[in-house]
Formats: sequence, C-alpha cells, structure tokens
Amino acid sequence: MSGSGGIHKIKHVVMISQENRSFDSYFGTYPGADGIPMSNGVPTVCSPDPTTGLCQQPYVDHADVNGGGTHSGVASTADINGGAMNGYISQVRGAASIGCIGFTNPACATFFAHPDVMGYHTGSDIPNYWSYANNFVLQDHMFEPNASWSLPSHLFQVSGWSASCTQHVASSCTNALDDPWPGWLSTPQPAPVYAWTDLTYLLHRSHVSWGYYVTNGTEPDCENPQALSCLSVKQNPTTSSIWNPLPSFDTVQADKQVGNIKSVSNFYSQAQSGTLPKVSWVVPSGDMSEHPPSQVSVGESFVTSLVNAVMQGPDWQSTAIFVNWDDWGGFYDHVNPPTVDANGYGLRVPGLLISPYARKGYIDHQTLSFDAYLKFIEDDFLKGARLDPATDGRPDPRPTVRERVPALGNLVNEFDFTQKPRPAVVLPVYPTTTLTELSTAITAPAPDATVSGTTSLTASASDNVAITKVEFRVAGGLLSDMLLATATATPGGWVGQWDTTSLPDGTYAIESAAYDASGTVGYSVGQNINVHNAVP
Repeated sequence: MSGSGGIHKIKHVVMISQENRSFDSYFGTYPGADGIPMSNGVPTVCSPDPTTGLCQQPYVDHADVNGGGTHSGVASTADINGGAMNGYISQVRGAASIGCIGFTNPACATFFAHPDVMGYHTGSDIPNYWSYANNFVLQDHMFEPNASWSLPSHLFQVSGWSASCTQHVASSCTNALDDPWPGWLSTPQPAPVYAWTDLTYLLHRSHVSWGYYVTNGTEPDCENPQALSCLSVKQNPTTSSIWNPLPSFDTVQADKQVGNIKSVSNFYSQAQSGTLPKVSWVVPSGDMSEHPPSQVSVGESFVTSLVNAVMQGPDWQSTAIFVNWDDWGGFYDHVNPPTVDANGYGLRVPGLLISPYARKGYIDHQTLSFDAYLKFIEDDFLKGARLDPATDGRPDPRPTVRERVPALGNLVNEFDFTQKPRPAVVLPVYPTTTLTELSTAITAPAPDATVSGTTSLTASASDNVAITKVEFRVAGGLLSDMLLATATATPGGWVGQWDTTSLPDGTYAIESAAYDASGTVGYSVGQNINVHNAVP
C-alpha cells in the first residue's frame, strides 16, 4: 500500500517537537497500542518508592500541571534499571539532594514530596492528540534517539548525532550524550561549537528549502538534567539555545542559511499562503512546550494551531506532519529501549503522523527514532543520500550512521499513497477536556509562626471542578505525608483543627492537600510552622 515511489507525493515535511512526555504517560491506555501492562484494567507494574517503602502502580492523573522527573543519561539508566523499568520514583527522590531553584516552582514545592511520574493522562485529558491518533497514525515504538535530555535530542533531530567540539573542525568533535555545550548556563556564556555535519548541509547542497521556526519566550530545561528545575533562559530565532541549536552549526553559518531560522509567526503566514519550505522544524516556548511545570492544555492548543494552519492552507494536500516529544521527562514507560550504539536509543516518547496520505487509525509498531525523520527526508528530497562521513563530502567522527541502523523502521509504511488525499480534520484549538486546574494554599497561620495546643489551620482551594476534601499534612522529613487534620469548608476557607501536642516540639513543613471530584489531588507550597508545647 505504501509504495516507495509514492513518497514524492509529499512535498512538505513538518516536524513539531514538544517536550518531556513518555509514551505511556499520554497513550498508555490507547486501544491497540503497546500500553501500560494491565489485568482487568489494573496495572500489573509498579515502581518502588524508597521513601514510603511501597511500590507505586501507574494511575490516572488529570492534573494540567505535572512535575515529572530527572532526564539525564544517568536518570535514563536508572529508570530502565537493567530492563526492570522501575527506577522512576527513586530518581525523583534522589533529585531532592541536587537542589531546585524557585521556591514557588511546583517542581520544588510539591513534586519532591509527591512524585507524579507514575501518573498517566487519558484520552479525555488530551482529546486532540487522541483524535489525531484515531484519524491518522500513532507510533507506539518511537524512541528518543539519545538516552538523555533535550539538547542532545534536538541535535539528533537536525544532525543524527550529539557531540562536543573543541574547534570549528569536524575532526575535533567527540561523542557527547549529556553535555554537548559545556557551560551553557555560565556567565559569560561560552558559544557552542557544532562542527559536525547536519541535515541542512545536505539540503542546501541539493537546493532543498528548509525552515526552523522558533517560538519567542523561554526554555525551562537545566544544564544539569539531574535537577528537576532551574531558572528559565531566553529563546529566540537568532540565538543558539537548547531547542534551537542550528544558529551555531558551522554548516549553517558557512552556507549563509541563518536567515532560515525564523519566528513561528512566519510558519503560520507561510502555511496560509502556501509557501512552506520543503522541510520545517517547529519548536515551542517553555509555556507552550508541555515541559513541566507548563500546562498540558496549553501545549496541546499550540500543536493544534500549527496543524490547523497547515490543514487550512494550500500545502495540506502534499504535507506530512510529524509530532514528537523530545524526551520522556522522567515519566513512566514500560518498554525497555533497544541499544543501537553508545547514545541510545532512549526511552519511548509519543509520536504521530498527520497527513492526507496517512493510513487512517493505524498504529505503527515498527521500531523508530527521530533518525527515521532524517531517513524519510533524505529518501524524499535527496535521492537517499545519508549523513555518512564516507559519502557526504564532509567527514566527521560520528560513531553511527543512524539512518542505516538495521533496527530502524521506515516511515513510508505509515502512508497509503494509492488513496485519494483525505480531507483535513480541523480541531478546536481549545477543546473541552477533563484536565483539572487544582490549586491550594495555606492562608493561616503565617509562615514560621509558633503554635501550641489545638491550632486552627486554614487553606484556600480552587479548581475547575468541585473540591471534595482538603487535608493538612506534614510535607517532608521522617513524618512526610502524616495527616494532621481534615478540613471543613467555611466562608473563610477550609479550616481544620490540629492537635499539636501529638508531635514533639520542633519545626515542621506543613502543606494543604486538596482533592476534587475527578480524584485528582493538589498540594500547596509547604511552609514551616514551629510547635512549642513544652513547659519552661
């Protein structure tokens, strides 16, 4: 049905890269996919929690804001845990010792104490993504090309390799799974050196147009991906960054192609006018990326707006849109990734194909990574030329020609080029979902207050669905998660009575926990309260 000759019906390839989600966290219950192992609807897998001594099963999490976990090379190895696929919670607990910037950041305030990496979203949470899977193609064995974080992943997307170079000479580059840009958050910031060969070199040489579209804003990823959060850094089309590496590639500079890196506003206008280049990459800003703690709903709306722009423009009839998430973000996935070289593959991420020639409702079980995009583009526009030091005219010391890895599937199999191009499926940019916007905060007593006897604790709580219960708990330490009081709704907030004499004198981090009708729980920022009952 696919027919390799039919590939040339695709005149435009668009790659949209979101952030930090595993396949199981988004499509773990999608019918027919290789999802979360279950028996009678109950997960049969779990991840041990060294703090509680329990083994946490995957669970439905309707929260619009998630915390996720660490996602370095070290974290990948630990999460996989020799194929047991159960190191996820341990990695979050261990990240607490590394530190976290921003006391009000949800990753700092909540997710060390309450890891959510075993949570998964349902189709009603992300209805547009599931609709794309229903109408087009879902890739359930799409693996991150590298077993680490965002920067190496984005380098792989444009070049099939992640390396660190000491000079602007390809031979000076050495393999770099975790740190291809040493010191990128230092002040002053050193310029990255990307001297190896990337796909734009082959495209330019063959007069194939390309564009890299950047959403102005920030990036939330950290120089140390073992940390859960860090200060955001600015992102724009002209400045090299972790999601926008092309400005620093020697090839892009030498070919005078820096002008091809543009604001995402150009993507919308070019889609409308039918002037999209042959090859497009699109990256979000932090708030639209789905990278925790960014909202899932905002990211889905951003992707939908991009897809709608193409569908409503004259290029739809000849376009293939690939959507991926650049790494697993510390979230649970049950599939042990295959090893093809020292860099990966990494853990599974969601992948979608949206095209008028896509097979409808097809689940592709082939082993894939982002290298498959390179292979598809090369077969479509470059007569099968590869990023191969032996043949591309610009040798570099990459360890593997990724497009030639035997395990790598062929994206052509996801198309039916014999069918009449299918009409667009334009979806609402702001769909109705079951995502919850739960928030809670302790309003009394004040932080660092000293209390004794029976003390009133007061919290606020709000949500887009009904709040059913609020509790007060210890937020950390040996007594972490200990229930102190259950609150009652009053005109002044949710109020609970805490018998402080049940605890020894000392300082305790206290948090409020709010539950809503969907079963979702949200936690406040912890605040210190001093207990003093001893008689002098």
